[in-house]
Amino acid sequence: MSRTRTALLAALVLVAGASGTAVAATPSADAGIAAIPCSVDYKVQNQWDTGFTAAVTVTNNSTAKSSWALKWSYAGNQQVTSGWNAKISQSGTAVTAANESYNGSLATGGSVSFGFNGTYSGTNALPTTFTLDGVTCNVDDGSSGGGGGTTDPSGRVDNPYAGAKVYVNPEWSAKAAAETGGSRISNQPTGVWLDRIAAINGVNGGMGLRAHLDAALAQKGSGEEVVQLVVYDLPGRDCAALASNGELGPTEIGRYETEFIDPIAAILADSKYASLRIVTTIEIDSLPNLVTNTGSKATATPQCDTMLANGNYVKGVGYALNKLGAIPNVYNYIDAGHHGWLGWDDNFAPSANLFYQAANAEGATVNDVAGFITNTANYSALKENNFTINDSVNGVSVRQSKWVDWNRYVDELSYAQAFRNELVSVGFNSGIGMLIDTSRNGWGGSARPTGPGATTSVDTYVDGGRYDRRIQVGNWCNQSGAGLGERPQAAPATGIDAYVWMKPPGESDGSSTAIANDEGKGFDRMCDPTYTGNARNGNNMSGALPNAPLSGHWFSAQFQQLMANAYPPL
Repeated sequence: MSRTRTALLAALVLVAGASGTAVAATPSADAGIAAIPCSVDYKVQNQWDTGFTAAVTVTNNSTAKSSWALKWSYAGNQQVTSGWNAKISQSGTAVTAANESYNGSLATGGSVSFGFNGTYSGTNALPTTFTLDGVTCNVDDGSSGGGGGTTDPSGRVDNPYAGAKVYVNPEWSAKAAAETGGSRISNQPTGVWLDRIAAINGVNGGMGLRAHLDAALAQKGSGEEVVQLVVYDLPGRDCAALASNGELGPTEIGRYETEFIDPIAAILADSKYASLRIVTTIEIDSLPNLVTNTGSKATATPQCDTMLANGNYVKGVGYALNKLGAIPNVYNYIDAGHHGWLGWDDNFAPSANLFYQAANAEGATVNDVAGFITNTANYSALKENNFTINDSVNGVSVRQSKWVDWNRYVDELSYAQAFRNELVSVGFNSGIGMLIDTSRNGWGGSARPTGPGATTSVDTYVDGGRYDRRIQVGNWCNQSGAGLGERPQAAPATGIDAYVWMKPPGESDGSSTAIANDEGKGFDRMCDPTYTGNARNGNNMSGALPNAPLSGHWFSAQFQQLMANAYPPL
């Protein structure tokens, strides 16, 4: 049920007063009220005694614009001191943010984001009224993507991360804090991985799903709380790799449904947990494999051909979306690979179409999908600043470099934003948002380039300037030189619901040598630092760290490396 504009704005101001961090998102229209021309998401990202940082996203629901100006007024003594992605001026309490030369174009349904730093004393009250080119923006019809705090008819908000804390897993936090220097990040929220049936009730004396949800309620207090779960046990799981193979065989779709998804759904539907916002990341490394690793492709595997033929990936994902999507406070995000997997033309549109097929399988609909997540447990840089896909060197396009290899995207942010648009174009709701896993894509430290590479050739230009220091973009296991990326945060960019640490830093991707286990996890040579590669990584060295334990097990050396190479630095 949607709430009135006055009630929701009052609630948001209360949140701001209590925590210093809130979203002044425009609420959804009451039933029968037509969408107005624009909507605004104003969020205080960080606040201290005398200052704050704010992020603003404007969505245009009217005719396309070639320039724009957003205005609002403060009730207090806030003063803007510096800004980015907009020309911001202030007279008294009145603030105007106008477009820069590079972001004046604002299409119908399009969004633009900017941010600023400011000072205040007393109370940093949120502005409640915004105008875009003189037109009041005060009701959002829910059509904008990412970052909003609006509600839909089911009671879900547009962006579950907006205005909410995110659950800190006490088991991961204790491991992180036990490491030298680990207390600097041990209070960060990470995903809880349900990667086998036994994980629902807890493994080896560890916390099960109910225990995590109970702990989240204790952390929640009077505000909003997000709990991040990774739902990861498809039959024939991870058909193109071995390190994270699962317990269920290719045909065991019945067990997946009745022994895995149904018990999870029953727990999440318990009214005890109705006040939590539960984000479920649905089956990483599954659907993308059906696009890239099947048929006559050099990267194909017999296991992926089997899963394509029997349809159990599509059925399993559809079943999970249907069962979990029926719970009003659950937000399903489907895994969407990463730019170095699906960014090529041959993979981009076919993947979106396959995801749409899965979202309409086994009783599911697109309304069961809150969005998609990219870069889960991967290493692709969030933003490459030293080169763009449109650059050329001596007449040779960056796309022809060995690193980019004709991909249309060079980083995760550009890929996630473009892929969101593609997903909407094939039939997903226009309100979907994207998550980007930034747990291991910072690539800081002494090896981080400070500017573009030499223009001797397109390869020296790209290789000398790229932050991502992997040997090849297809390398995925315990990568040497990686660092923590952006800290988890809500609505950091247009169309992006949050940066998240879905993969807990310090948990191994796979063992560097064969280790006997009862977890169904095999030995993948891509986790062996001596391995010279295969077709999926261009027959390059694996770039993996030595002495790694089984996937999901604590890897101290990796954790220390991630902290040392963090960007932004710790």
